[in-house]
Amino acid sequence: MVYTAEHPPTTDREVLRARIPGWGVDLDPNDRPSVPKLKFDPDATGAHWDLPERQPEKWPRERSIEHEMLTPVFGTSTPPRGLSGVVRRYAYRYSEGRAAHWLLLLAADRINAIEGHLISFATLRPDNPITETGIRSEWTHHGYRSRVGTTRVDKSHMWLDPIIVGGPWLLTAALVVRAGRRVLRRR
Repeated sequence: MVYTAEHPPTTDREVLRARIPGWGVDLDPNDRPSVPKLKFDPDATGAHWDLPERQPEKWPRERSIEHEMLTPVFGTSTPPRGLSGVVRRYAYRYSEGRAAHWLLLLAADRINAIEGHLISFATLRPDNPITETGIRSEWTHHGYRSRVGTTRVDKSHMWLDPIIVGGPWLLTAALVVRAGRRVLRRR
């Protein structure tokens, strides 16, 4: 098993060399600068356990279908919640080798960002798109001059930045104004 002191059995080197082009080019220790670090010496680690103590699960964790068990230690900073949590849990039904897994996780990140913006409107200090997106710094910190006449590579998509950053805020504002007008007309 991967997380124990016993390593899983490895395939014969000659079989791997025949099957995978270029496999084993770094087998000679003289070709690898990190050889002393790679020597297996179980007494040198100072570990007094075979399998680390397992961290308790406070909620059902996402589990990769490639692994037999959840890693002994895992992150708990952002538990999955809301629609983004549902999408994240659904992503783990797919193998990590499939694009669907990673595209669903990317979509969950975007959904989480939108959820965060919506939640901020319910607080005393909602998000401020002018300061938090860097739009104000375009005028106060020479934003235009830092791009014109330079060899920056991000100049090719500079025209997209206002659309990507400001577009969702402008669209939301337009929808709120439109909804407000409908409410006023009905009254």
